[in-house]
Amino acid sequence: MACYILSVVLLTLPRQHLVQLYLYFLTALLLYAGHQISRDYVRSELESAYEGPMYLEPLSMNRFTTALIGQLVVCTLCSCVMKTKQIWLFSAHMLPLLARLCLVPLETIVIINKFAMIFTGLEVLYFLGSNLLVPYNLAKSAYRELVQVVEVYGLLALGMSLWNQLVVPVLFMVFWLVLFALQIYSYFSTRDQPASRERLLFLFLTSIAECCSTPYSLLGLVFTVSFVALGVLTLCKFYLQGYRAFMNDPAMNRGMTEGVTLLILAVQTGLIELQVVHRAFLLSIILFIVVASILQSMLEIADPIVLALGASRDKSLWKHFRAVSLCLFLLVFPAYMAYMICQFFHMDFWLLIIISSSILTSLQVLGTLFIYVLFMVEEFRKEPVENMDDVIYYVNGTYRLLEFLVALCVVAYGVSETIFGEWTVMGSMIIFIHSYYNVWLRAQLGWKSFLLRRDAVNKIKSLPIATKEQLEKHNDICAICYQDMKSAVITPCSHFFHAGCLKKWLYVQETCPLCHCHLKNSSQLPGLGADPVPQPPAGAEQHALQGGTEAPGQERPQGSGAQEGSRDKDEGTARRSDSQEGTCDPKENPPGAEDEALPVEAGLEEKQQA
Repeated sequence: MACYILSVVLLTLPRQHLVQLYLYFLTALLLYAGHQISRDYVRSELESAYEGPMYLEPLSMNRFTTALIGQLVVCTLCSCVMKTKQIWLFSAHMLPLLARLCLVPLETIVIINKFAMIFTGLEVLYFLGSNLLVPYNLAKSAYRELVQVVEVYGLLALGMSLWNQLVVPVLFMVFWLVLFALQIYSYFSTRDQPASRERLLFLFLTSIAECCSTPYSLLGLVFTVSFVALGVLTLCKFYLQGYRAFMNDPAMNRGMTEGVTLLILAVQTGLIELQVVHRAFLLSIILFIVVASILQSMLEIADPIVLALGASRDKSLWKHFRAVSLCLFLLVFPAYMAYMICQFFHMDFWLLIIISSSILTSLQVLGTLFIYVLFMVEEFRKEPVENMDDVIYYVNGTYRLLEFLVALCVVAYGVSETIFGEWTVMGSMIIFIHSYYNVWLRAQLGWKSFLLRRDAVNKIKSLPIATKEQLEKHNDICAICYQDMKSAVITPCSHFFHAGCLKKWLYVQETCPLCHCHLKNSSQLPGLGADPVPQPPAGAEQHALQGGTEAPGQERPQGSGAQEGSRDKDEGTARRSDSQEGTCDPKENPPGAEDEALPVEAGLEEKQQA
């Protein structure tokens, strides 16, 4: 317990005090090295039993010179580390050398060496006693700062701040890598013959298993896997986008999903409590699951980039090659991994999760490549492919349906294994979480998407189709896709759009893209029926401004503010404003209509002022 408390205290020390503490430890080690040099010298002199002048005995002179140089180096380093010029404070171990130089008897040199050791120990005790209150003062000031931070920002902010300042993930990762390196070194240092490939794989797994025997080493493996996943995902994005990947998304993917997956599986299966061989076997399965999760994350990065590249008109072959090659890798490798798992392992709940995830990844990549090919075909044809939106919807819908069915089968298999096999709390929790997120929420999302699409299709079918004469008279492009209209539907507010473009818009909101009028079915609009909505005549807005009267037999356009006629001359401006807002599409008026209306507006204002 004392070791844990001491470790926490050292970990929470400020950086400058921690460095100073390390310097004190280094000085103590140097003093101990000086003591060892002095003791070895005195012992060698006693063994030689030579008490005459040193310059007459070459071996004695060599021993003296070596000890003197070592003591000088120790004293110099101690004074540099402690940043003091009082070098005599660290030179007590040189007293036996001075005594030997003065031809003091060997028995007396032994006593002098013990005195030097006692003097150095007293110096260390005096230093510790003079700084005895320093840890208390540091703890007191740290406690005040922690209380202030908790009062101002809260306990969670304090925890996050300490987590970032102490760099806890990096510390655990370095700790585990050191353990792993020592394990590998100890194996190869005792082996003379080179190992085979299968032996190296077994060595790799057993070394990882040996480094997961404690909770701290398991946390080290978790953070190491997280950093490895982060590196792989960063490399994937760099391969697709180059240096633009770091400019567009500097945060990148943190890779914590893979680390958390490893931790949950290790805790659920009791990895630490197993023997090394069983632990290595279980780790191989867990690492397969982690690799499947990394592949899924790679696909989440690659999917929007590949589709955006196919929809754009970028003709760079290198960009297309990188995108297609990564998709082919994500198509083949998960399938190969699922095949290898079926060959080497017996099927159970966890292996079913791995295989299902790998197969779904390959299927999703296949759908992405299919849509990419459709985009490229559309690009080479130089004209839109009919019902492209429907094809994309069916491809994505098929994948989502398969994904839902696989998740449902995994839940059913897990429930049956829990009921008829061994029941655990962790396994039941994982099944419950998997059922909620991968089955229930996916079912809700899919049903909601189906309803939105069905409502959009019904609204499009209820709108009248523009005739050829109306399209020629309208003579405009679709305001959504900015393409010419060979066929169009007409909204109740007399706006023309492509049926497919308007259907995509209705997935998002049920209003007109131009005037934001609410679009209803034809059954909810009285008098609309299936007849096409007439276009507002040229100059209707100007006619409404000049008096609000109509020519005999002429209809007002629907939605026009001219239908809200006023009996008062003072409401002429409001009527004019309503007329402009009702005619939502400015392209329906002939060129110059607004310029002609400006003098009329000025004349009306002058009459009102008079």
